[in-house]
Amino acid sequence: MGSDLAEYPEEGPVHDVTVDGFWMDESPVTVAAFRRFVKATGHVTVAERPIDPDDYPGVEASLLVPGSLVFTPTAGPVPLDNWRTWWRYVPGASWKHPEGPGSDTRGRELHPVVHVAWEDVSAYAAWAGKDLPTEAEWERAARGGLDGATYAWGDERSPYGRRLAKYWVGEFPWRNLDPAGQQRTMAVRSFPPNGYGLYDVTGNVWEWTSDFYRSDHAETSGRACCGPQQNPRVATPEGGDDAGDTAARIPRRVLKGGSHLCSDNYCQRYRPAARQAQPIESSMSHIGFRCILRAPGPVG
Repeated sequence: MGSDLAEYPEEGPVHDVTVDGFWMDESPVTVAAFRRFVKATGHVTVAERPIDPDDYPGVEASLLVPGSLVFTPTAGPVPLDNWRTWWRYVPGASWKHPEGPGSDTRGRELHPVVHVAWEDVSAYAAWAGKDLPTEAEWERAARGGLDGATYAWGDERSPYGRRLAKYWVGEFPWRNLDPAGQQRTMAVRSFPPNGYGLYDVTGNVWEWTSDFYRSDHAETSGRACCGPQQNPRVATPEGGDDAGDTAARIPRRVLKGGSHLCSDNYCQRYRPAARQAQPIESSMSHIGFRCILRAPGPVG
């Protein structure tokens, strides 16, 4: 589990873990599946609900309306040290309106659902009689039996010149060389599965896990003398306030797998070891999820 890439220190240290048996959804939850959940339960996603101003002191009133963060390409090259340059809070953006008012999901029924916050994915999993994976479970499944490999399919990014995941081709965040209709998410199963028969484990959308975020794996890597840690998990948010900004005060969980916005010049995270922190109350246009069903018996 993990990697020792110098440019991504949050992925280290590399360490051995064991996890109990489980089954995982073959692909991220789709728009069609999430629509069935909403129809059955009446669930209203976090992005669709009114915002309490007391929760966000000092935030401009015009932003305190239901909505979500939407990726917006820039007109040309920009410095890559400020994500706010290409992310925009769009009032009215939600899983039903991925780019905001005027957009919809027609033709995207088999795309991963996006704009889902932690509460939304937890509610879906409970309705489906499933659970969200821990980071260790997710990474174990994503590797497809290729322990230590860089990608979900091996160590070469494009074997025989073949693209095996949905990631950004071109120069992020302004020049995307994919056809116009394929520059955001794509239908699940558009690329071959990994060794365990799982689709889109890297690229397309980031996926929620149940672990709270830490800046590295030190808490769950155990000690070499004691052997691999079994079913590691970070079950509490305490100790995770290390983002260095206001978002650190909001509990954050681990996202895995990268998305269609990962590129050669920015965020090469379409890899099983890649990880990112996400505040539990926020949603974005490149974040989805998939569920698991654990074997009978306690885990952890």
